[in-house]
Amino acid sequence: MHHFAYRNGRLHCEEVALAEIAEAVGTPAYVYSAGTFEHHISVFREAFAPRDVLIAYAVKANANVAVLATLARLGVGADTVSAGEIKRALAAGIPPGRIIFSGVGKTPSEIAFALEVGLRQINVESPSELVDVAAAAQARGKAAPVALRVNPAIGAGGHDKIATGAAEAKFGVSAQEAVRLYAEAAANPWLEPQGLAIHIGSQIRDLGPLRQAFERLRAMTQTLREEGFPVLRLDLGGGLGVPYFNEPEPPHPKAYAAMIEEVFKGLDVDLAFEPGRLIAANAGVLITRVIRRQPRPHRDIVVLDAAMNDLIRPAMYDAYHDLWLVDEPQEGHPTERVDLVGPVCETSDTFARDRAMPVLAPGALAAFMSAGAYGATMASTYNARTLVPEVLVSGNRFAVVRKGQPVEAQIAMETLPPWLNER
Repeated sequence: MHHFAYRNGRLHCEEVALAEIAEAVGTPAYVYSAGTFEHHISVFREAFAPRDVLIAYAVKANANVAVLATLARLGVGADTVSAGEIKRALAAGIPPGRIIFSGVGKTPSEIAFALEVGLRQINVESPSELVDVAAAAQARGKAAPVALRVNPAIGAGGHDKIATGAAEAKFGVSAQEAVRLYAEAAANPWLEPQGLAIHIGSQIRDLGPLRQAFERLRAMTQTLREEGFPVLRLDLGGGLGVPYFNEPEPPHPKAYAAMIEEVFKGLDVDLAFEPGRLIAANAGVLITRVIRRQPRPHRDIVVLDAAMNDLIRPAMYDAYHDLWLVDEPQEGHPTERVDLVGPVCETSDTFARDRAMPVLAPGALAAFMSAGAYGATMASTYNARTLVPEVLVSGNRFAVVRKGQPVEAQIAMETLPPWLNER
């Protein structure tokens, strides 16, 4: 569910017309619905009631501080994969005790920072990382809370590039190695093993692989406890599919929660989750304007002012994003099949090929739907383009929560070396 709908013939985000936002900030621009973020958190939380679970929102999906602050007010934690994401979560008011630090390439300085801040736990993903965390904890003089990320050799997800649980993936350690490392961590005075973590992929629409992975995690938990090691927490990751417009409806969070309760029935353990796309995707759109049309013998090409540097998912993952006109097409409005492209100098700067659309005239405003996750966070200034603004809407109010970064600001960050100033 989302809060984007036509009212009196114009597409609105909650109670604000997207045309009004486009007039105020220009295009392209990201627009987020605070009400949709809040609704998605409520649905996820209610699915597990009365069990109290930690929702550690995956910051990488949408890292805008205003978005994170909206979630922080709902008691949401954060799943982070860099010191920068930790700093964003803290700036938004998320308590350190609700922040998880994941990722395979944590640097010594990032580990030291995480320990200094006092995060809930560090999800360790390799034997050498466990050594580094212990050394950093010893230098600080206080034991580090850790969980071991398990690679269950079960890959799942909507695309090969977002499947993280296969045996050949870079993430986590094998189940056998995790048991050994857990014992090592328990024996180390500078480590406090809290539990196990797992995340097998993103945009998963079949609960079968998730159940299989969770069953392995339960068996590991029982094995560790039988050997006398405490396992207090299980981090079950994220990955539950989002209802994109062109795909079958994924399992509802209630079905997901019911499966988890069945798998872990009778196991006294705290559960944490890392949903990102599930919370953010349908909470945002990218508004864009038609620049021109290019006639072709097979079908016309429609050139938009948004490009792959603004929304890279179609170019990177062949991802589908529905495109809605801001002015609602009237009954009988002519349709056509076109290619939707951006102005970047790459053939891959293509949003869709042979897409059935209402006729798009130059100057028309439109919105790419389901763009709230992995849109702005993956954006760049390729082709010296402006980094687009982000807008947050709440009811009948909206605010720019990230200004666009024009090329002048980008140039101001660069300097000439001394020899180029010599005459």
